[in-house]
Amino acid sequence: MSKKQTDALFPLADHFSNPVQQVESGKLGMWLFLATEILLFGGLFVAYATYHFLHPELFKEAHQFLNISLGGLNTIVLLFSSLTVVLAIHAAQQNKKHFVILNLVLTIVCACAFLVVKYFEYSHKFHLGLLPGSYFTNATLSNPDQTHIFFGIYFLMTGLHGIHVLIGLAVLTWLLLRTIKGDFSSQYYMPLELGGLYWHLVDVIWIFLFPLLYLIA
Repeated sequence: MSKKQTDALFPLADHFSNPVQQVESGKLGMWLFLATEILLFGGLFVAYATYHFLHPELFKEAHQFLNISLGGLNTIVLLFSSLTVVLAIHAAQQNKKHFVILNLVLTIVCACAFLVVKYFEYSHKFHLGLLPGSYFTNATLSNPDQTHIFFGIYFLMTGLHGIHVLIGLAVLTWLLLRTIKGDFSSQYYMPLELGGLYWHLVDVIWIFLFPLLYLIA
């Protein structure tokens, strides 16, 4: 196979000497990025644990306002989206373009469904006056002066996660457009793998957020 044919199958950047080096460097860079994301959310988990230790009774009372059914639905949606991402990568490895497109579309639909469910959750809390800080107007709780701390943590952690879902949605859409153009094949599917790694992180973070906020609190 000529160099021109190889470049067509695997677009090699100028600063890499071979495809293996490019793939390994891309994966290393993504894992380092994911490590910084884990550190970011790790700090929030520490804040959660600290306030939960100081005010366990407030957390227990406040978390009753969270809808476990909707949280569980979003958990199922994200778990299914992780499966479709894996299936998309597997299809690319087998040169099954239509299956790559199908699974990416399903993943995008799951991401949109997650955001729609979260919108209804947020709207309900806005209506009940459960915004954090000075915007907390709900007077039905026993200690509203402290209970707003829980909702501050809730909105911060789920809101930040929601931003990551939006970023993932943009990445998935970009991957879908490139797939439609025919940019990926069994020889070159690295962007799909890297995008899949990011989406798995989004899913894993929610797997921790759901029990901590909706169940254990």
